[in-house]
Amino acid sequence: MIIPFRKQLAFCYHLLKFPLQFQDYSLSKRISIMLDYYKLYRKKRLLMSEYYEYEFEKCTKEFRENFLGWAEQGYYLKTLNPVKYYTLARNKYLAHLCLEKAGIPMPKLLGYYNPYQTHANEDFAKQLLKLQEEKKIPFVIKATESSHGEGVYVIESVTSDDNDIYLNLINGKKIGLSEVLSHKDELIVESLIKQTKQFSDFNQTSVNTVRFMTTLYPNGEAKVIATFMKIGRNGAYVDNAGAGGNIDANVDVETGEINKVITFRGFRNTSKTECHPDSGMKLEGIIIENWEAIKAKVISYQKAFPFVKAAGWDIAITDEGPIVIEVNDSWDRTGQLFVQRGWKNEIKDCFKAWNKIGYSPIVERFINNYTKKELQTISKTFK
Repeated sequence: MIIPFRKQLAFCYHLLKFPLQFQDYSLSKRISIMLDYYKLYRKKRLLMSEYYEYEFEKCTKEFRENFLGWAEQGYYLKTLNPVKYYTLARNKYLAHLCLEKAGIPMPKLLGYYNPYQTHANEDFAKQLLKLQEEKKIPFVIKATESSHGEGVYVIESVTSDDNDIYLNLINGKKIGLSEVLSHKDELIVESLIKQTKQFSDFNQTSVNTVRFMTTLYPNGEAKVIATFMKIGRNGAYVDNAGAGGNIDANVDVETGEINKVITFRGFRNTSKTECHPDSGMKLEGIIIENWEAIKAKVISYQKAFPFVKAAGWDIAITDEGPIVIEVNDSWDRTGQLFVQRGWKNEIKDCFKAWNKIGYSPIVERFINNYTKKELQTISKTFK
């Protein structure tokens, strides 16, 4: 692959600056880290940010080998999760329509807001007041294109005066509907999930979820390749790591045992824990109830949604069974930190199975600023 001189120069500049992030190490160790990163870059196109965030200088050989970085992930997912199906997973409104049609349970869809429709604001205000009148509360408002728990409001009640409609949040705060709608986001309204007692006891203010990483093969077989928990902090709506300070843990795929529990405050800022820091509830070693039945259901969800062949399912556990909060087609890599192992081999195996039968959807996109011509060369490494 011929890289333009300017691009080579920029890479060398950033490579020389890279060791400066590791101030706690000696000069010789920092030089060693720089050389180590360069080898990994040549081998698997690892990003500098990935090396730093996942503390590759401390990782085991197994983790380093099997870590699925952004460049490799992009290469495999362009086949497994074609761009033409992105909207089905990424737009929460369309995901509702598609998943429910496939018989996959989700929170009940109570309303929808499109800011560019005529009289959209007035109609949405009427929807919310009707939900209050019919006592379909509490409920949740979400931006359809949001991620990492952003743009989520848990509404306990709706009130109004001559100036505005007011959303009274479950944490005691109040926000005007005009402020929410001023962002011009497409919104959905969902029923609030009632999780099982076991999951509510972990942290009552957030819906605590299990992320299931699944793969689908050409013969119709679906596999669960990794599972991990995301548990919110007291007073938080969401359990997402993007919210910061939450609790994350590996879940043993076979047994449903919660282990390797950490408090995640950000990359290179985690600490081991056995109990939830707010509730005091023990987490380490706890077995998730009805695990086999939950796992079987999620496998059936993957089979019913073949558009995304390597999916990340955020699952809430209710007395009625597992409910899908959302399905992710371009999941982040952070889960490998929580399960403390990489999942490249599992994703690569699924990719090879589809590649073997000649499945090659048309892809019109760029990955990590690599051009298509560069990716053709990179693919020789990843294969």
